[in-house]
Amino acid sequence: MNINLKELEVWFIVGSQDLYGEETLRQVALHAEEIANYLNAQTVIPVAVKYKPIVKNTDEIYATLTAANSEKNCIGVITWMHTFSPAKMWIRGLKALQKPLLHLHTQYNQDIPWSSIDMDFMNLNQSAHGDREFGHIVSRLKIGRKVVTGHWQDPEVLERINVWSRAAAGWNDWQGAKFARFGDNMRYVAVTDGDKVEAESQFGFSVNTYAIGDLVQIINASTNEEIDALLAEYEATYELAENVKVGGEFHDNLIEAAKIEIGLRKFLAQGDFKGFTDTFEDLHGMVQLPGLAVQRLMAEGYGFAGEGDWKTPALVRACKVMGAGLAGTTAFMEDYTYHFDPQNAMVLGSHMLEVDPALATDKPRIEVHPLGIGGKADPARLVFNGQSGDALNASLVDMGTRFRLIVNKVEGVSVEEELPKLPVARVLWKPLPDMKTGCSAWIVAGGAHHTAYSLSLTPEYLEDFARIAGLEYVLIDEETTVAKLEDQLKWNELYYLLSK
Repeated sequence: MNINLKELEVWFIVGSQDLYGEETLRQVALHAEEIANYLNAQTVIPVAVKYKPIVKNTDEIYATLTAANSEKNCIGVITWMHTFSPAKMWIRGLKALQKPLLHLHTQYNQDIPWSSIDMDFMNLNQSAHGDREFGHIVSRLKIGRKVVTGHWQDPEVLERINVWSRAAAGWNDWQGAKFARFGDNMRYVAVTDGDKVEAESQFGFSVNTYAIGDLVQIINASTNEEIDALLAEYEATYELAENVKVGGEFHDNLIEAAKIEIGLRKFLAQGDFKGFTDTFEDLHGMVQLPGLAVQRLMAEGYGFAGEGDWKTPALVRACKVMGAGLAGTTAFMEDYTYHFDPQNAMVLGSHMLEVDPALATDKPRIEVHPLGIGGKADPARLVFNGQSGDALNASLVDMGTRFRLIVNKVEGVSVEEELPKLPVARVLWKPLPDMKTGCSAWIVAGGAHHTAYSLSLTPEYLEDFARIAGLEYVLIDEETTVAKLEDQLKWNELYYLLSK
């Protein structure tokens, strides 16, 4: 799937008022356009920044903000008050705005011109109190937004705009997105289930179930030419175990894996889906579980999670959009088992088959092995060790009265041990602030065993995304204690109860 953030744009909207004379307003417009063009030229900001004519009254504000709503490629707006802009003028437009909002609290000049400053300069450069007036009305209207303070050429300011614009892109990608669910939720499992109607109402994406038989029909229609072409691609891209090569004991299993990939690709493309989930309890008609196909599709940008978990594919997809073009990747992950060495405690993450090969440190290897669950033929899968580095785990859960996004900062660890009897992809990490606190806090917060594991994003991306999406945001990091987290969750409960 092609994820091209440069096709998207944010509008740069600068406020003033009709009270100022023609010369002052001309300077405001020139400065606004210069800043917008500068932001647009910065490679750190992945989307286009589009200058819009300055707004000076209620009608201009309303017209510009409602135009942003209807512009397909506009994913958000950046506002700045160059001068004083009475905020009652903004009420109608802000109440109509449906796109994410970033308030840039800046000013045209970096330094005060001590020797030449006069009242004309002061009247023109009034961001210090113009932005406070604007900020007040946004807070009074209870509109979620990101506030970034500093000079517009400050690298830290540019990076924070980058983070917000990527979060806005992830949110935009959810609007109208479709996720396919083959079969139902894994029987009796709570955390992977949830309210799909409420999710569509709040988040804009839909989740619907499709018969596995319809997918099987497409899989079985794969042609020999398609299969041969895909097998050649496997051989060129990965290391192949000897027993899956032509003439090997499990070559037919690899052929079946190729058919599954061909069928899945066609199904997802025909339905314009951005992700999917399945469950091993409902794959009647499939010869083997879809391991290799799922791994390759995730590496190309599709969201996925196993066992009917429809929230995690949506989160993985949003994170992939947010991280497009950045080093690392985001992948479906599961906390599988622990290493409780007091001096080196860590989590081994994996899944039965489906771990994104974009995480691999070296060339993945296609192998076929028995699988002790699912009752199917031995499936093909990519086996590899995961990368190390700063990372995070994120979980989207339905708490009954609201959706909660839980984020844990972790440290990805290199896999140093040989694992000759574990033929799946493996990822190691250390939760922050430490193993005991991090895992306890995750459980207290109600986090799932399925996550989006990201080497490309920091918590700020997920915090911005949560603010845009109206999600409860819970962060577990270096500063976390279980006692403080429990207090936070109690206060959150009260807030969400009162906000209803």
